[in-house]
Amino acid sequence: MEITRIFELLDWNIKNYPREVSMAGRYGTEWITWSPERYRDEVNLVSYGLLAMGLKRGDRVATITGNRPEWNLVDMALAQAGMIHVPVYPTIGTEEYDYILRHSDVKVIFISNGPIYKKIAEVVPSIPTVMEVISFDSTAGLRQFSEILEQGREHEERFREELNSIRDSIQPSDLLTIIYTSGTTGNPKGVMLSHSNLVSNVLAINDIHPLGYGHRAMSFLPLCHVYERMVNYHFQFKGISIYYIENMASLTDLIKEVKPHVMNTVPRLLEKIYDGIINKGKNLTGVKKKLFFWAVNLGLRYELSGKGPLYKLKLAIAGRLIFSKWREALGGELIIVVSGGAALQPRLERVFWAAGIPVIEGYGLTESSPVIAVNPFRKGDVMFGTVGPVINGVEVKIAEDGEILTRGPHIMMGYYNEPELTREVIDSEGWLHTGDIGTMVEGRWLKITDRKKEIFKLSAGKYIAPQAIENKLKESFFIEQAMVVGENQKFASALVSPNFQFLHDWCSHNQIQYRDNMELIANRSVITRIGQEVTDINKMLGFHEQIKRIRLVAEEWTPVTGELSPTLKLKRNLLHKNYGDLIQEIYRMNGDQ
Repeated sequence: MEITRIFELLDWNIKNYPREVSMAGRYGTEWITWSPERYRDEVNLVSYGLLAMGLKRGDRVATITGNRPEWNLVDMALAQAGMIHVPVYPTIGTEEYDYILRHSDVKVIFISNGPIYKKIAEVVPSIPTVMEVISFDSTAGLRQFSEILEQGREHEERFREELNSIRDSIQPSDLLTIIYTSGTTGNPKGVMLSHSNLVSNVLAINDIHPLGYGHRAMSFLPLCHVYERMVNYHFQFKGISIYYIENMASLTDLIKEVKPHVMNTVPRLLEKIYDGIINKGKNLTGVKKKLFFWAVNLGLRYELSGKGPLYKLKLAIAGRLIFSKWREALGGELIIVVSGGAALQPRLERVFWAAGIPVIEGYGLTESSPVIAVNPFRKGDVMFGTVGPVINGVEVKIAEDGEILTRGPHIMMGYYNEPELTREVIDSEGWLHTGDIGTMVEGRWLKITDRKKEIFKLSAGKYIAPQAIENKLKESFFIEQAMVVGENQKFASALVSPNFQFLHDWCSHNQIQYRDNMELIANRSVITRIGQEVTDINKMLGFHEQIKRIRLVAEEWTPVTGELSPTLKLKRNLLHKNYGDLIQEIYRMNGDQ
């Protein structure tokens, strides 16, 4: 059996991976599981229920929900009925909901619960195409998902033949989904992906790790994002049982219950895990503290090869005494962590590999389904500081200006209802212009250096790649987020949103009094201490790249408050607008304009 359309994963699992748990979700204190047979049967019921509602092939259906098995039931039901899945983040603002639901002509919306319904209730009545909102959990005024399953049972005989006919007629090149990019500027763009787009990516990464039948995955990154979604299909293709976490606040406890062998993450979460471990180490005393930081420093010098027997002996001792506790905190059975969505700091790669928690980094875009390159779980094929070799069947070339171009079966069908925008990013030869700047290391490993649109020039003509500098700044425990500024100015500066949790602890230890964060960021001792962090980082930068001035801000930048996209990228235009006066004040000092 060959997989060419996403819904074929249902029968693929039944044929190849008979098991009790294909997927599982946490409901209260209980895990509820789906076998491959239950998964397929309930997908069919959802398809019958949707057809009974009057939906037709080509109709758009949205999901606004956290990670849970029902997302898959809807996703596969839509895929095999020829309907188009429009997955939407549950954390965006009202204006974005209105734009996406209206632009995509959505007819039915599936949501998790009442709190999400409150967020969309004010926009849904004004969207003429929306027929109904259905909730997975019981929500006042809405039909519950269980009723759709029951409706499917009632109409199974009536729609079985129609569904089979639709399923048989679907081509791999047919539109499967419209995924709206979070966007750091302007309105989101609807990326159209076909069955073959996503299937090609699933198959191309099949050999990046040896895990499969009998292993467990934990899924907590948003399934509405193409990265987690494609890997979700990849797990199903490999026969890996998937445990979904809807509430990130419960992750620390549930990871010890599930004991996953593999999970996807983003660099910021790895940074937080690392920071949390280091903070615990700082609270140790005496020999325990010395031993802890001896192990950490050993890990930060880790190399995949070339280290002598003495280093390996020390690492084995550190692994037994210190790193074993790190592994235990992550369930104790973790074999591999996959990182994507943003640049991963090489120091984190080194220390986690040293700790026996290998992290492999990949790279891609929504427009490329998404993976373009990834470091496979094989020591000889991994290079720290890169996103790995280009995957099978995918072409990559570096343009004269350094932009990464890619071509192959993974390239999107285009932006929904935006032919001009599509032509701007896919040229006449089929190359997708990623907007990322990069280079090939030793002709084999792809390295990302910055975003093309974010690079700016100082008044002296020197170029600044802000993302690389920002990533270095965020290595400091004191700095949660930073934005480098200075286009057409004499020097680079930075706005810094501190790591307030760490800063509060530091102030308590140093007996610094403050009323609120606004007073805190104006404190001379705080400014000096964070300034020292920046000075230390400047030593690693070229002279023109160095941050000459910083300004602390009292706000935490998050996707909820709008300064970050759902994938944790800076919304630079919004930040420039919100802090325009502060940026002007930086360059007005001493007559600098």
